[in-house]
Amino acid sequence: MPTKNWNFQNTYAALPKIFYTHQNPTKSPTPQIVIFNDTLATELGLNSDTLRSNPNIFTGNILPQGTTPIAQAYAGYQFGHFAMLGDGRAILLGEHITPDGLKFDIQLKGSGRTPYSRGGDGLAALAPMLREYIISEAMHQLGIPTTRSLAVALTGQDVIRERILQGAILTRIASSHLRVGTFNFAAAYGAYDDLKKLADYAIDRHYSHLADADNKYLLFLREVAQKQAALIAQWQLVGFVHGVMNTDNMAISGETIDYGPCAFMDTYDPDTVFSSIDHTARYAYKNQPTIGAWNLARLAESLLPLIGINQEKAAELVRAEIANYTTHYEKYWHEGMYRKLGIAHPKPNDVELITELLSAMKVHKLDYTNTFHKLSNDESILEIDIWQQKWCKKLTKQSMEVMKAHNPAVIPRNHHVEEALKSAEDGDYAEMHNLLAALHNPYTYHPKYSKPPEEITCYRTFCGT
Repeated sequence: MPTKNWNFQNTYAALPKIFYTHQNPTKSPTPQIVIFNDTLATELGLNSDTLRSNPNIFTGNILPQGTTPIAQAYAGYQFGHFAMLGDGRAILLGEHITPDGLKFDIQLKGSGRTPYSRGGDGLAALAPMLREYIISEAMHQLGIPTTRSLAVALTGQDVIRERILQGAILTRIASSHLRVGTFNFAAAYGAYDDLKKLADYAIDRHYSHLADADNKYLLFLREVAQKQAALIAQWQLVGFVHGVMNTDNMAISGETIDYGPCAFMDTYDPDTVFSSIDHTARYAYKNQPTIGAWNLARLAESLLPLIGINQEKAAELVRAEIANYTTHYEKYWHEGMYRKLGIAHPKPNDVELITELLSAMKVHKLDYTNTFHKLSNDESILEIDIWQQKWCKKLTKQSMEVMKAHNPAVIPRNHHVEEALKSAEDGDYAEMHNLLAALHNPYTYHPKYSKPPEEITCYRTFCGT
């Protein structure tokens, strides 16, 4: 693929003004790139050498030609409660068009105050931005749809949290930043035409095959629901806990977005919660599939005026789509579990086999990732010996190869992530690069990064604001 300079469009900025505010990034005193994603730059058709030599681009000091910097407006149900939100610390520069015609949002996260900052400083600290870089890259290597990170740059400006931290900006790449919360905003604060233009824009950008379909808005809901079912099933299959599944953090594109208080499970426990602000365990690991349905119901409510004049009939139609989400999720999750267990020709009672394994893993406090990895290498696990004997009868000659392709040996384990972030804050990025190198080959055993922590502690994550 040939490399080139930026090629910006600004189609989101052509939407009604209610959906954004023009806003330049805050200038950074002494910008310095601390990590740059050469692989992603190549995929975008960009020249890495040119970009690496210009940190001002990644802090917003210099705006590439063709950008129209804006802060997006959206709302969201945060822990179940509706709130007016918006980009409080992010600026969308525009949409970069790759040489092969693909379109990606380019966003600077941590680039200063906007009209939607709600009293915040609009800044970001180094560790949370590096955390998003590490985990989003891990998700990409696992084949899970995700936003990605092109670079993290120090700003030279301190950020005040519980202590003084180094300020940083992450350059986030996304298929778009359209959220369920964007539709919640349009339904609550916009006119019918605003909602319609937003929906038509989303369809044109992500589901263009629906453009001329009958009742395209219902079909739009259906396809978003199917993408979310597939996405959340993939989260569950690798033990990923998002931590803050508010509707403003559910992307219409079906990508994982917002890596604030997220983490991967070590010991298997369906009740796992990492987020320091999730006091009621609303977004616990076991609740993620149900929350997906809840969020989609909020999208459906927002779309009702477009789906039918008869609101009672429209409501009946969208309820059926939410029910279909649950069916799709269960299908995707079961299919994924059968692949993880090497069961090529599942039978109805094999669901019980999955349930028995997970129950035993919880009772014996087994490591989620390593249990499946050991099974894929035909290793005996004492705690589940009886189950293992029953399971072995289901295997074929190809089972182990299938399992090895679906059971990672390396995930961004919490203690390794924290070690990398602490070293980076002290100016040493070697551990972060070592971790990223291991995460680049997640199905290959690593003597350090495949091991769970020696001691299981109560781990808490924070959103960084």
